[in-house]
Amino acid sequence: MLNFYQNLPEIINPIAFSVGFFSIRWYSLMYLVGFLIAISLLKWRVSKKETELKWNDILDFLIYSFFGILIGGRLGYVIFYNPIYFAKHPLEIISPINLNGELVGFFGMSYFGAVIGVFLIAYLFTKKRKVDFWKLLDFVLPTVTAGYFFGRIGNFLNGELYGRVTDKWWGMFFANEEFLRHPSQLYEAFLEGFVLFIILWMLRNKFRDKKGIITGIYLAGYGIARFGVEFFREPDECLGFIWNFLTLGQIFAILIMIIGTSLLIILYRNYWKSAIDPTPSIRTKLKNILQ
Repeated sequence: MLNFYQNLPEIINPIAFSVGFFSIRWYSLMYLVGFLIAISLLKWRVSKKETELKWNDILDFLIYSFFGILIGGRLGYVIFYNPIYFAKHPLEIISPINLNGELVGFFGMSYFGAVIGVFLIAYLFTKKRKVDFWKLLDFVLPTVTAGYFFGRIGNFLNGELYGRVTDKWWGMFFANEEFLRHPSQLYEAFLEGFVLFIILWMLRNKFRDKKGIITGIYLAGYGIARFGVEFFREPDECLGFIWNFLTLGQIFAILIMIIGTSLLIILYRNYWKSAIDPTPSIRTKLKNILQ
């Protein structure tokens, strides 16, 4: 049984099915499943009247965000991870065909670039539709984390983004190697896609009237989870370690943690100040009572 478990990545065929020369990978199917589940959860929340936002606005935002993820994620990878290579081969930024004429798709996407893309889309979208920026993000983000779970499972089924070499029994064999590695994709699926989802889902209505809190928790929570998992994930081959210790993913995770934590501190101070600072009319009433 242990031998079967450790060799599972080598047993799994990353291609779900093929039709002629066209192949569908489990990776793509998992992302599709994650997207459909996120859509279903959002639709359910709207039906339960957990938001005053209109469903058409939410759905349109998700469609625009899809392009924000693609463009931001791709440009993020190009700029953050391998700018020198893509400066020499600029066509590969937008071409799914490599220099050898092989159809390889768009290999290389950056989560952090995708986040920038989505937040930029959210800003432009809310300005145009006259929708509250924080309310939209607070409503959408808890369900987005459910999609992360299936996305990371897709990475595992695709045999990519595996972890560092380990001698622990729960390690697995990847890429036909003879040594065990951490299944870091599963670690990320659990922390980013399950634990963070449960936390945000339980809190989704608790801070409904405190705009931005859920977004802050999401950013801080994801940063913490990603920073920890990066200690087990194999660094990107084109970059390796930074300062012989940190990965680029950890540096971005720290930035996200700082942004999320700062947002929470600022918002909590404002909400706390509003709670303890009565309006003039109430202050006047209290003064009259005391007199």
